[in-house]
Amino acid sequence: MTVQGGPAGAAEGAVGSAVVVPAGGVPLARGVVVRRLLAVDGEGTLSRLHVRIAAGLAGVSERTVWRWLADGRRGHVEARPRQDGFSLSDALWEVLAEAGGNVAELRRRMLRAREEGALEGWGTECVPSLPTLHRVIKRDLGAGRVLEVARPAGARAGLEPSRYDRALADLGLVDGAGGQLVVDGPPADVPVPEGAADAGVRGGGVRLYAPAARLVSTRQVAGVAEAVGHTVAARGMCCVYGDTGLGKTAAVEQALHLLPGRVPVWRAVAGVAPGLPQLRASLCEALGLPSGALPHRAGPASQALTRALAEPGVLFIDDAQRLTPPLLDYLRQLWDTPGCAAALVLCGAGSERALARASALRSRVLTWHQVGRLEPSQVPQTLTLFHPVWAEADPDDLERADEQMARGNFRTWAKITSHVYAARERGPVKRVDRELIEQACARLGPYP
Repeated sequence: MTVQGGPAGAAEGAVGSAVVVPAGGVPLARGVVVRRLLAVDGEGTLSRLHVRIAAGLAGVSERTVWRWLADGRRGHVEARPRQDGFSLSDALWEVLAEAGGNVAELRRRMLRAREEGALEGWGTECVPSLPTLHRVIKRDLGAGRVLEVARPAGARAGLEPSRYDRALADLGLVDGAGGQLVVDGPPADVPVPEGAADAGVRGGGVRLYAPAARLVSTRQVAGVAEAVGHTVAARGMCCVYGDTGLGKTAAVEQALHLLPGRVPVWRAVAGVAPGLPQLRASLCEALGLPSGALPHRAGPASQALTRALAEPGVLFIDDAQRLTPPLLDYLRQLWDTPGCAAALVLCGAGSERALARASALRSRVLTWHQVGRLEPSQVPQTLTLFHPVWAEADPDDLERADEQMARGNFRTWAKITSHVYAARERGPVKRVDRELIEQACARLGPYP
């Protein structure tokens, strides 16, 4: 051991009797420093030089050493353990499990219990803030505390856990090998604007162009639903890609609609040539966070997004091909944060090429799914379900138009349907024959 002295002889003797540092330069513990300073202070020879040398030996500031010394004079020589302020009792942990792991719902139940005077029965006397609850629960989970999330109430609760998980992954799909096609009605939880049905417009960014048109679940859509369902069940990442107009967005929206109601879905659209503030703003808006000044403050915005994504759910980003590698890497950092429990679904024509340029995110994608074109054999039945105007059309005429114009592109068929419907409105006696279909196709121009 070496003795550390001061520049002056008197000071050197005093310091030499006060502070000893182990060889090797390891910082002294607070208790050792405070005890030696108190010993010198008891002799009445303590000076600022003693405190300065002690601060250097402990690796802290002089102000910290003076605070330590003041605490030592009051009898607190060692560092006092930090009081966390709040901990989750076993009763509250059970309430969290009953709420499906939803921290916001836990706090709402605590507030109701406080109003009813029943909060003490859960082992607490106060209701902390939502960030505090998130922090405490995350700490307990990291320490190994097990959260047995209850199954949702209602019809699904009657299923055994294994069957429920299987159903969540399968999403009740049609037989992809040739089973009956399914026509979806408007989602019950998505409000339809007034006049939307007459305009042929549906929610979720899907435009059908003609009144009475309906979204149809083809085998391609069923494949997307299965891929998205598995990804959500595994809380992973999914990339849905394919050419434009094949119904990728509609398929993902349908898959998300088929998820159990307890799974929150957050929808965001990548803007044109977005920067990082624009992406943060889009994510904050999708997750219901303040979208004013928050997205322009990198630290607070990332912390808020991390807390929001700690809740199990699905973030769906459409037109992901617009995201540059730095933006995709930002998404990767959010998903690499410990405690992230959300699934990520990226969709867009060319999105697979955008992800290929961001190798870190690409390696984390669990599911890649390419949406294909309608097969010629699918066209007649699919169009009959899509709009009543095709009910009496000759399948051969439809297959011919598909070969020459639509080429399995459903968006092109929606445009043709709109023109055929308009022609029938102008002349109800007209038959939907080859001539009428060719007239409709001619209106699409050289770039259908």
